[in-house]
Amino acid sequence: MTTPVTEIKKALENALIHDGTMEQLLFEYEFEEILPELIETLIADKDDYLYAITTHKNDMTGNEDTAMVLIAATGETHINELARDKLKEIWAGAYIRNIKQLIPDYAKQLHAGDLPMNGLKIVP
Repeated sequence: MTTPVTEIKKALENALIHDGTMEQLLFEYEFEEILPELIETLIADKDDYLYAITTHKNDMTGNEDTAMVLIAATGETHINELARDKLKEIWAGAYIRNIKQLIPDYAKQLHAGDLPMNGLKIVP
């Protein structure tokens, strides 16, 4: 029997490692209203980028849906697959290693009702 954390972890792996689809409606539900707050956090922390990811059990399909946002210090916002692609670009050769390390913590945070978000600073 799988646990909710295991289901969330699998959904994150599918979306972030295996390039699975992400849900626009989940992005709108979870992130649209809080985008100004995310931008404030990005600015306050003096980050170059900030990203956040979420999952939610779809009542219709029973599957765990995923959504993601990545915001640049310029204000440019990337949504779902475009956010994942931009994060891959930022992390270049370290993307898979970084994501594999982060997914277990993200799954626990999401299960606890928290929204995982990370600020990124680019080192020249």
